[in-house]
Amino acid sequence: MCLCSAPYPVTCVTRGADLMDAGVVVLCPPDCTQWRVSVFGTGVYASVSSVCGAAVHRGVLSPSGGPVKVHKLQGRYNYMSSYAHGIQSQPLTRWSNSFSLTKPVNVPLELTSDTSTTARPAAAPPVRKPPKKPSVKKALTGGNKDCQMDIAMVIDGSNNIGQRRFNLQKNFVAKLSAMLRVGPTGPHVGVIQASDSPRTEFLLTNYTQPKELLSAIKEVAHLGGNTNTGRAILHAAESFFLQENGGRRGHPRVMMVLIDGWPSDDLEQAATLARESGINVFLVSVAKPAPEELTMVRDEDFVKKAVCRDNGFFSYLIPSWFSTNKHVKPLAQRLCSHDGLLCSKTCFNSVNIGFLIDGSSSVGEGNFQLVLDFLVGIARSFDISDVGARVGAVQFTYDQRLEFGLSDHVDKEEVVEALKRIPYMSGGTATGGAISYTMQNLFRRTGPGRNFLIVVTDGQSYDDVRIPALDAQKHGITIFSVGVAWAPMDDLRAMSSQPKDSHTFFTREFTGLDEFVPPLVRAICRDFTENN
Repeated sequence: MCLCSAPYPVTCVTRGADLMDAGVVVLCPPDCTQWRVSVFGTGVYASVSSVCGAAVHRGVLSPSGGPVKVHKLQGRYNYMSSYAHGIQSQPLTRWSNSFSLTKPVNVPLELTSDTSTTARPAAAPPVRKPPKKPSVKKALTGGNKDCQMDIAMVIDGSNNIGQRRFNLQKNFVAKLSAMLRVGPTGPHVGVIQASDSPRTEFLLTNYTQPKELLSAIKEVAHLGGNTNTGRAILHAAESFFLQENGGRRGHPRVMMVLIDGWPSDDLEQAATLARESGINVFLVSVAKPAPEELTMVRDEDFVKKAVCRDNGFFSYLIPSWFSTNKHVKPLAQRLCSHDGLLCSKTCFNSVNIGFLIDGSSSVGEGNFQLVLDFLVGIARSFDISDVGARVGAVQFTYDQRLEFGLSDHVDKEEVVEALKRIPYMSGGTATGGAISYTMQNLFRRTGPGRNFLIVVTDGQSYDDVRIPALDAQKHGITIFSVGVAWAPMDDLRAMSSQPKDSHTFFTREFTGLDEFVPPLVRAICRDFTENN
C-alpha cells in the first residue's frame, strides 16, 4: 500500500532534475522502453536521466508503467553504465545532482529476522517487534573508527541460489553491514552481484549512512544466471577500489565473497590479481557441496585458491542461509582485523625506494635525461603516497647531493616531476662514498616499509664499493645495481645484494635502460614477497 499522496503523472522523458520535491511518487506511463530514454548511472542515477527509464533499468518498474518513488541525492563522480531490463544506461564522469528509486511501498528491513522482508498488510493490527540487541542498535548510529576498511561484498546472484535464499543473503549482508557500523568515519561498503557477468550494485561512497545503505541492499534485484564468481572478483580487483570509484587512500581493501555451493568459473587468476593489488579476499561458503555433488564442482580447491592466504582466517563456512545470525559477529570481527589482513601490504604500496644516480662527466647531458626517464618508469610502477610507497633520490660524482628525501613528495606525479627536474652535476665517480652518504642521509629515518636502493652508474668507481654496499645491506637495504656502457661488472656485482644475478643489470647503451623497468619492478616485488 502506498503511504504517500496520489502519484504525480510524468512522461517517459521527465528527468530527475525536472522534479522539485524530494521523495515524490510519480506515475510513469507504459512503454517507456520504446522511447530513446537517456539513463546515466547504475543504482544511483544522474539527475539528467529519465526517471521512468531509470526505474525500468533499476527493476522497480515494469515496462507497463506505474508508480515509483524518487529520492533526490547529492551529485557524484563516475556514474557507471550497465545493461538491465532492456535499458542500456550510459557512463557519466560527474553531475551536480542524483536520484535513486524505490517502489512506493513501505517495506521495513527487519534486522532481527532471517526470512521476513515483506510489508505487513495494511489491515493487520500493529505487531510488537522484539527489542533489538544493543549491539545492533549501536551499529546503526554511526561509523566505527576502529574499522576503517573499504569493503566490497560480492554476493551470489545465480539461478542456483534462487529468490528465497537470495533474500536471505541480502538480509545477512544487511546485518553484517549494521554490525560493522558503516559510516563516513568508519568502514565503507559497496556491493557487486556475481552472475553471468558481474554487476556493480553500488560503489563504496554511494551510501555511507547506515539507513541509506540498508535500504540500498534491500533494493538489489536478483539477476540469475551462472555463478561466475571469478569474473566478479576480477571486476572488483580491477576497478572497484580505485580512488575515482570511492576507494580511500591508505585504507585496507577487503573483498568478502559469498558463494552458495560452488562457482561456475575459475577463481585462481582473478584471486592472484586481487592479492597482487593488496586486496584481502575472504570467501564465505554457504551450504558447501555434498559428497555426491563433488563431481559437478569444477575445482574442489576453489576456496584455497580464492582467499588472500590459505591459513583458515580468510575462509568461512556457514552451513545454511537459515542459520546466519550467529555468524554475523565473528565474521565482522575478522573483516575489521587490521593485524590479520596480510594482503594489505604489497610491494607496490609498502616499499621505500632510493635512486642513486651517477652524474659524472662521462654520462653527458643527453644520457642523463635517459637515466631520469628510466627512473620515472620505475617510480610510476608504485603506489606512491603518504601511507604507501615512498621514493627519494641522490646524485653523485666525487661529491653527493640529496635531490629529495623519501618524505618530501607524497604523490606519484610530484615524484615524477621532481625526478624530471634534477639538474645534471658533472664530475668524477665515487660510488662507494655515495652509497654511504645515501644510507646515512636518505635512509636514516625511513619509517615502515622495506628499503631498496637502485644504483645507476656508467663507469669505474674511484673508491671501494664493496664495504659500503655490505654495510648498507646489513642495515636492511636491498641493493640493485644497473650498469651502462663502461661500468665494470665486478663493481656492479660487488654492490648488488644476493643472489647477485637477479640484482645486477647491464646494458651497453643508455637507450636500453627502459627494457629494465619491468624486470626490475618484478625483482623488487619478488624480494618483498619472499621476505614478508
